[in-house]
Amino acid sequence: MSLNSDWIIPFWPAPANVRAVITTRAGGVSPAPYDSMNFGLRSGDAPEHVLQNRALLRRALPAEPAWLRQVHGSRVVDAASAPDDVEADAAVTHAQGKVCVVMAADCMPVLLCDRAGTAVGAAHAGWRGLAGGVVEAAVRALDRPPQEVLAYLGPCIGPERFEVGEDVRAAFCAHDEQAAGAFRPHPGRQGKWLCDLYDLARRRLHGMGVRAVYGGGFCTVNDCRFFSHRRDQGTSGRMAGLIWLE
Repeated sequence: MSLNSDWIIPFWPAPANVRAVITTRAGGVSPAPYDSMNFGLRSGDAPEHVLQNRALLRRALPAEPAWLRQVHGSRVVDAASAPDDVEADAAVTHAQGKVCVVMAADCMPVLLCDRAGTAVGAAHAGWRGLAGGVVEAAVRALDRPPQEVLAYLGPCIGPERFEVGEDVRAAFCAHDEQAAGAFRPHPGRQGKWLCDLYDLARRRLHGMGVRAVYGGGFCTVNDCRFFSHRRDQGTSGRMAGLIWLE
């Protein structure tokens, strides 16, 4: 199986031996409302459909991805040795042929590599994960100087659609007062804010010294190519962000 033409190949200056892809809804077997390439075993979809989708994906990869049981935390595991379905929200590897993967449906998949093509990683970054330091933890786990790290921000809920409460704004501003710039008052709902998840991720990466940040600009709510937990009111499949070393 070759990569589906509808899937996203990151546009970033990663080394030639770094391979990455972010899936969309296209190419799988799941029926509505999980149509069609759903990878989430806990999404409500029939497990046999999810496993069949994962088997289809596997044909385009050098190995079975290190699937995680994501909990919006900051734990990072080694994709080369992590057990299947381990509880974590990021994975890294320095080994060739080992596939890091995170799933998302409004949260942001953040893909990482170093300029030399010796380390890669993937982080599941919704607002809780970002506030909890999952991106920083993944960068540290690469064990490379931050100035040598490249990051790609995959599709997530966009800044025009991500309505949050004061608690979310406070969680980021407590870490960095300048994070207030990623929030603007909701024009129609007092006490609510519109949050720019891409901006928050860039701020966290820049704070670590990672300046080579690419991607962004998608909105999973507005673009029906993507699964969206918010748009579909909680009944949604999961896409995958994958990265590996050839």
